[in-house]
Amino acid sequence: MLGSLAAFAAFPLYLVLRGAPTALEAAALAWLIVPILVAWFLSRTGRYEDAHFLSSLALAALVIGVSAFTGGIQSFAAVWLVVIPIEAALSASRRVVTFAVSLALGGAALLIGLDLLGALPMPANGAASSATLAAFGIATATLYASGLAYGATWLARTNRALLDVEEERYRLLARNMSDVISRHNRNGAVSFISPAAESLLGTPTSQLAEHGLFDRVHVADRPAYLKAMSDAARGRETGSVEFRLRRQVARDERGRPSAAEFVWVEMRCRPLDAVPSTASASETEVVAVMRDITDRKMQEQALDEARAEAERADAAKGRFLATMSHELRTPLNAIIGFSDMIAQGDELMLGAERRKEYAQLINDSGQHLLSVVNGILDMSKMESGNFEIVPEPFAPRPALLNCCNLLALKARDCGIDLITRAPENLPDVVGDPRSFKQILLNLVSNAIKFTERGGSVTVSAAVEGVRLVLRVSDTGVGIAEEDLKRLGDPFFQAGKTYQRRHEGTGLGLSIVKSLVRMHGGEIEVQSQIDCGTTVTVSLPLALPTSSNVTTLNPMTSADSPAQDYQVKKSA
Repeated sequence: MLGSLAAFAAFPLYLVLRGAPTALEAAALAWLIVPILVAWFLSRTGRYEDAHFLSSLALAALVIGVSAFTGGIQSFAAVWLVVIPIEAALSASRRVVTFAVSLALGGAALLIGLDLLGALPMPANGAASSATLAAFGIATATLYASGLAYGATWLARTNRALLDVEEERYRLLARNMSDVISRHNRNGAVSFISPAAESLLGTPTSQLAEHGLFDRVHVADRPAYLKAMSDAARGRETGSVEFRLRRQVARDERGRPSAAEFVWVEMRCRPLDAVPSTASASETEVVAVMRDITDRKMQEQALDEARAEAERADAAKGRFLATMSHELRTPLNAIIGFSDMIAQGDELMLGAERRKEYAQLINDSGQHLLSVVNGILDMSKMESGNFEIVPEPFAPRPALLNCCNLLALKARDCGIDLITRAPENLPDVVGDPRSFKQILLNLVSNAIKFTERGGSVTVSAAVEGVRLVLRVSDTGVGIAEEDLKRLGDPFFQAGKTYQRRHEGTGLGLSIVKSLVRMHGGEIEVQSQIDCGTTVTVSLPLALPTSSNVTTLNPMTSADSPAQDYQVKKSA
């Protein structure tokens, strides 16, 4: 277009110097309007390659036409044939360049052929004029080629600048995105990974190249990781996989990683679009995006635990209803039945001895019902944090003997030997005497309840260091290993709730556990089926607190039984 405008600007000067143009000169000047028409075509259609085709064709036609009438291949204009492919190179299209080269070579061949056939008119200019025109042709062609070279250089610089801007934009995204972008071979080897991986895994990205990332995948998750990579490399739909990655979280004095933890990540991967379709499957690469989902996994775990806790609570409710329906109905039926019989004593002609017997049965049933209600109330107070103990110095041996004497009759009726081993030199203990007796009564009563006739229950006390150790051993039925972990849960009884062989609410050991804990002690249960059970209670000789009243913390009383005491299976 600049050449066309320059030609039109120089046309008046040409008229002054040369006069009226010949038909050939007029046609050449008219042909200079073609670049403007080509530019108009490009602006209207946007067909860049077609515009270059037209431009090359127009320039070739102009050069061949002028050369044909000014000396053929020896014309000053013939040198412009070299410019045609150079101009076409600006299109960055092999088709356009090939077309331009064909035009230039075809034009040169045409001029040589016409010259050999003598079909070209002889130029009218002399030798001096021919030399001037040749110099003019070479100079103009050189200037035009120089302009094209500068244009090509400017386009290259512009393309490079645009590419740098685009790359910087992607670098900015890669540096500031929290998600990790990576490029992998089909076998999972990393060829590129974004800087976000350093903050995610706590290690430089250089250490994640090749198989560095794979080495940090949890061993159990590696098959799923490789399968996702393989599926994506085979051109399947975008895959998603969740796995664990090892993250460095601490360094030693020398700066080397000293501790690690695993984080959960979700990875979405797909085949890389830039890979040619002709590439083999083994050469297919995969681009992946990884996101930290550790918080989501922890929430899912918390939900699972809450669901399991709700299921346990529902099961506990079922056990509670089943237990209470039996423990409350049995004494109430006895109270109602025997009281009705006493009320109708005249009609039934009951004697004084029989009335006394019925009254005693009513009293026993009432006492049993009272113990059930007291156990429930004590457990409720402990769980709510309202149960208080009043520590004071007391002698543990008399309290132990008194508890064993209270249960001696029950043991004798059941045919069980109750053995007591308590040294006379036991030191005084600082604690709540009532709670101490309740611990012993519950443990010994449980031991007698679950021991078959002819068995034995041994209660012993000894001082070990600064603690008083109580052991209650029996030769009873024992406890299954799967029940040991839940032993001490409120209302839990070993075995099936609906096939109970022994009465009780299941609160005895739970109350013992809470009371021992309030005294700063520990409880350990060892048992084996058909071999008996040993419960060991370790109490400090003096409470660690200086206050006179200790209140149970509800946040600690509701913990899992596995955290409150130890359970072991005997060898």
